[in-house]
Amino acid sequence: MAGHEFTSARSPRIKGARRLAKRAFRQRERRFLAEGPQAVREALAAPGGVHELFTTAEAAQRHAELVDAAHARGAPVHRVSLEVMAELAQTVTPQGLLAVCDFVDVGLADVGEVRLAAVLSHVRDPGNAGTVVRTADAAGADVVIFTDASVDPYNGKCVRASAGSLFHLPVVVGVPVAEAIAHLRAAGARVFAADGGGDRDLHAVADSGGLDGPVGWVFGNEAWGLPEETVALTDGAVSVPIYGSAESLNLATAAAVCLYTTARQQRAGVPAAGTARGA
Repeated sequence: MAGHEFTSARSPRIKGARRLAKRAFRQRERRFLAEGPQAVREALAAPGGVHELFTTAEAAQRHAELVDAAHARGAPVHRVSLEVMAELAQTVTPQGLLAVCDFVDVGLADVGEVRLAAVLSHVRDPGNAGTVVRTADAAGADVVIFTDASVDPYNGKCVRASAGSLFHLPVVVGVPVAEAIAHLRAAGARVFAADGGGDRDLHAVADSGGLDGPVGWVFGNEAWGLPEETVALTDGAVSVPIYGSAESLNLATAAAVCLYTTARQQRAGVPAAGTARGA
């Protein structure tokens, strides 16, 4: 790493990275920020991956293998002061590493065979959206589709909540929900709407074999769920059973239950390829 250290947030290079905190600049440049060693590690392991890396002197020593990996990939590594890192980072306590990454999304037509998919329709909370990406990755999903009315998956909070999973599985961005559902159904998947008011019970659907084949799940807005016209495009609304006194589950939790229940059903009776990792 070069001896020069950026100590001013007014530097053109620092300003260029800082503006990626805004969606308009991210879309124009098709680049985004990935903050922290976990996100940087996964970005470096992904095709395309890291465009450039910013690090404090302390973080460069603590995570020397990541700095070396960036150098090996030909990505410029810039040392910055703690003050500049605080300007670049989008967290209260920066971890000293921040990468500028190229967009990783793919087109809907480029998605291969789908056995398990998650569709985010009008999901606006970036923390929820990122958590669904992470859960879908853990459940072995083949794709996560962000419809045109949902949050930007490259939002800093969404990237952090995905904990690196954004770099692991195909992500489709900006398609209408009707197009996403039609694509999954044309690929042979049954598509269900996750809805707290659904007239079909998740466990009953699972017990009847409804989740054994390819399945797509549509998850709606945190506050008002899915509109009737969207549910009408699916194979029906399915609710997660509530056995206690809770009024409902939040979006990310309901998505985890739906995705893992489906993954379990799809794997029932299929010899395991390996040992599952613990949480």
